Order: sequence, then C-alpha cells, then structure tokens
Amino acid sequence: MVNRTIFGLIFTIVGLSLTGQEIEFTASAKPVVSVGETFVLTYSVNAQGVNFRGPKILGLNVLSGPNTSTSSSIRSINGRTSMTITYTNSYLLQASRVGNFEIPAATVTVDGKSYRSNKVTIRVQTGATNSQPPGQANRPGKQQTPAQGGVQTNANDVFLKAYVSRTKPYQGEGIIVTYKLFTRVPIAQISINKLSSFQGFWSQNLLRDKERFPQYNQTINGEQYVVAEIRKIALYPLKSGKLTIEPLEVECVAQIRRQTRQRTGDPFFDDFFNNSFFSSSYATVEKALKSNPLVINVKTLPLENKPASFGGAVGSFTFRSEIDKTTLQTNEPVTLKFVVSGKGNIQLIEKLNVTFPPDFEVYDPKIVSDYKTTASGVSGIQSFEYLIIPRKPGEFKIKPVTFTFFDLAKQSYVTLKSPEYALNVEKGSGESAVMTYTGVNKEEIQYIGSDIRHIENQNFTIRKAGTGFFGSWIYFLSLFIPLVLFIALLIFFKKEAARRRDTLLMKNRKATRVARKRLKKAEAFMKSGKQNDFFEEISLALWGYLSDKFGIPLAGLSMDSVKEALRKKEVSDEIIDQFMSTLNDTEFARFAPGDKTLKMEEIYGKAMEIIAKIERELK
Repeated sequence: MVNRTIFGLIFTIVGLSLTGQEIEFTASAKPVVSVGETFVLTYSVNAQGVNFRGPKILGLNVLSGPNTSTSSSIRSINGRTSMTITYTNSYLLQASRVGNFEIPAATVTVDGKSYRSNKVTIRVQTGATNSQPPGQANRPGKQQTPAQGGVQTNANDVFLKAYVSRTKPYQGEGIIVTYKLFTRVPIAQISINKLSSFQGFWSQNLLRDKERFPQYNQTINGEQYVVAEIRKIALYPLKSGKLTIEPLEVECVAQIRRQTRQRTGDPFFDDFFNNSFFSSSYATVEKALKSNPLVINVKTLPLENKPASFGGAVGSFTFRSEIDKTTLQTNEPVTLKFVVSGKGNIQLIEKLNVTFPPDFEVYDPKIVSDYKTTASGVSGIQSFEYLIIPRKPGEFKIKPVTFTFFDLAKQSYVTLKSPEYALNVEKGSGESAVMTYTGVNKEEIQYIGSDIRHIENQNFTIRKAGTGFFGSWIYFLSLFIPLVLFIALLIFFKKEAARRRDTLLMKNRKATRVARKRLKKAEAFMKSGKQNDFFEEISLALWGYLSDKFGIPLAGLSMDSVKEALRKKEVSDEIIDQFMSTLNDTEFARFAPGDKTLKMEEIYGKAMEIIAKIERELK
C-alpha cells in the first residue's frame, strides 16, 4: 500500500510538471552519411500524439519503420525535479547512392490539433564524417548513453544455426538437419527467404505445421536464449562422397532495447528511474539471418558380401507376403501382395523381382505407400499388389521372392524371403467373364470365349421411311431438355450463392462470440502456465476474428490486408495502430526470453480491449 502511495505521488508530480508545456514536434537524423551506411530518422513529440503521418522518403532505402517508442528525461535543478516524456516514431534508413536528399515534414495530432515537423536534409557521400543530428547539440542537462535514437544490438542477440545428426552417414542412411533460431530479444514475423539446397539427397520435411515451432530455453555462455526449431528435414543421400548443404536464409523483426539513460544528479530518482521502463525504449529492426553450411561425407556401402538382390534399401525393415487363393480355375484372377514395413528410406524401395509362370498373364503392380514423418525420421509401409490370371490348367509354383536391405544396427546386409506358393488351376467352364482391376494401369480384363463375334445375329424389322426418331415428338422434346437443364442449373447456382452469403453473414455475426471463446480458452492456458498454447490461442482469436468479421480467408490475411479491411469500415487509425501493435506484441512475446507471466496478462487485456473497441467502431 505504501509503495502504491509513493508511485501515486511520483506520477502526480510528473503530471503537474508536464501540464502547460509547449508542444514540440521535431525531426532529426545524421546530416552526413556514407554510401551503404545505416542510420535512424527520428520524429519526436513531447506529448502523446495520434494519427502520425510519415513522409514520402525518396532516394534512400527504408529498412523498417515507422517504429514507435517512448523515452524519458529526468532533471533536478536546485532540488526541483521534473520529467519529460518523449514519444518517437523512427525509421531505419540506408544510403544507397551519392547525393543530397530532402525528407519532407511529417504530421501528428495532439489534443485534436495538427502539428508539422521540420524537413531534414541528408547528404550522402563516399566517405562521410560523423556528425551529431540537428537539434541534439549543446542541450543542457542531457547525458545519454548511447545517443538518443541509437539501437543497441549485436550479432549474438539473434542468430541462426544448422545442426546435423550425423556427418558421416552411409549412402541411403537417413540423417536429420535441424535449423535452430536463437534469440534473447523478442522477435516476430519469421519468414524464410531462401531454402537450403539438398543436391544429392532425397528430402522429407519433418515439421508440417510451420506455425508451431518447437520452442525451449537454453543457456549459452551464461546467457539465456529462447530456441525455436524453425525447420527440420530428414535427408537420405543418393550417392557417396562429399556433399554440401547450402545455408538457410531467414528474415525476422527484432524488438531491440534502445537505451536513453539520463543522469539527474538526484540519487533517489537516478536509482529508481534508471532501473525502470522510463530508462529505455524499444525499436523494431529487420534482421537478416543466415545459417552455417554443412558438409556431409557420405560413405559407400560395403561391397563385401553384398547380395545381388540388394536394391538400395537402408534401415530396419520386415517383409511379408499374402495370396488370396491357391485353388482356382482358368481365367480367374489371383491377387498376390508383398509388404515392406519399417524405418528408413522406405519411399525409395523399387519394384520387387518376382518370377511368375509363363502361362500366367501378369499386370503392373499397384504400389501403395503409407508412411509418417516424426522428429526422429520416416517410417511406414510400402506394398506391391500383383494381379495374375492363369490361362491354362495345371499345377504351378510361384518361387520365393527375396528382399535385401542394409541393416544399420548390424552393419551388414539382411535378406528376407517370402514363402513359395503352389497354385492348383482347374479348367474353367469357358464362359465369358468380366473382371476389373483397380491397379495403377486401370483396364478391363475380359475373356471372350469365342473366336468370332457377329455384329448382329438377331431378327430385325424394316420400318417405313419417315417414321423414325427424326421429326417425331420425342425428337422435339429432346431439343428443349438442354434449355430446361440450363434454367435449373442457373436457379441452383443463385441459391448456392445466396446460401454462401448467408454463411458469411453468420460468421460475421458470430465473430465476436467465437473470439471471446478463444480468449476464454487462452485465459485457461494462462492460469495453467501453458505459455506457448496461450500465445497461439490469442493469435488465433485475433486473426480468426478478422477472418470471420470481414469474410477474408485465413490464408489471405496479412498486415496490409487487415489495415485495408479496417479502413474500408472507417475504423480510426488510432484503433488500427493499436490492433497492429497487439498482434506484434503477441508475436514478440512468444519468442521473448525470461518469465512471460506478466506479459501474458498484459496481452490478454489488450486483446479483450481491442476487440471491444473495434465492435464499437463498426456499430
């Protein structure tokens, strides 16, 4: 209670010190930069403003922005302490060519009144000297570390690294490559710019759901990182020798702390404010990340004791066969099936070497693959189903079929055999029979039972000319049938379109109710400490609300499409910015290091508030 009273007094004093101050809206940047240099353009206002309208920047590359942040200044003169809070919108720019570039003024609204900043001129030259931004020199009472607007970041804040389970596998042996993103700052909007090339490998993605990255904490050199496995691939080398896996290239947006610490001379205020949120602000920066390349030395499979039946299967497998009948008549089909199951390069197993009697008609096998991918690799079954038809009676044998694979556990070749099948074929009745087969090459198999089939061998009558189908009432009726069908289809499609409109209307009406259900579910996750499930549910609640409210498929939602949809509904820019900020905060917090309990409560409150505000705007 005492602490709350102290904080109340402090903010009351601060509020009184800010009352009546003159509004200043200024733009600042380095006046001289060199080609290729990255610098910050900052728009600062000493009061909370809305409807910030940035300038049109020409001749310079905009890497990110506008990025909003808040900073503070504590001053103590003759025992009188005052504080100034500055709200900034900053751009991260890069100079690309030599010349003088003028950046127009920006505008912002404070308490219903519009304010316009100064223009900024940037001179880009081949070798620029460091110069202090205009408006920052010789300001009394300000000692900043680093300069205001500077962003503190280094290569160890966010980085990407590739790991491989084995660097010296056998040809055909599966290995797993995992790409891990390490961060100790909040990040969002992870996107893959360039996939690694896997030349010489057969690959299989092990992470189907790209939105649910496996995530955990790890301490490296005394620093705690949040680790997200953004990609995991199972690779099977198709040849031996030295193979290189090229780097993966990723982009993300990082939330970097920007220090604006200032000394006041008052020990109490310095200790209190310099260890609170007043002493720093945040900026979002685009980060381009690149993983390390991997070199895989693939070993040749042993040539010693290598069976002739070996077809390239490597792993751990079982082999079985089955036949549906062994006693039958001529022209009667038989199904013979072979099944390979286990873990390894099962998709690369080719056709089996099966020998059938010469008097049998054999069709191409139907190959069925049923496999699953897990974090440990690929496993499943591969079946080969043969349809055979004996054309002559007698006793026949189907010799055993061998399947050979290289067993990684035993480091040797293993050969498995199917049993020998004896078929007793009796002479059939010779009647025609129709048989179908649903294999790869679908075709009707039919035994005719006679050498000559006559075109017509029944009695027929002769009709008088003019009494046939042409010109009859049935003929004219058939002319109107297509018209009737066209009208019926037209009515059907109109009803279907109306039904779909009703579906979108129902989704629109239920959007808020569905979003609140998701938020309630997120609250349950928050109370039980399930952080990843909480942030995912909040994200689904916000994106799902927009999808249902505006009839936009989830796959078509993006930051730009959301802004456009809200502006079409005349939602204010302030609420749009707040909604975008809530979405970004959710993504940033998801990958933020440390305890996220307080952040979960904050984001939950923001999500509830912004949905309620949008509902009020749309009414």
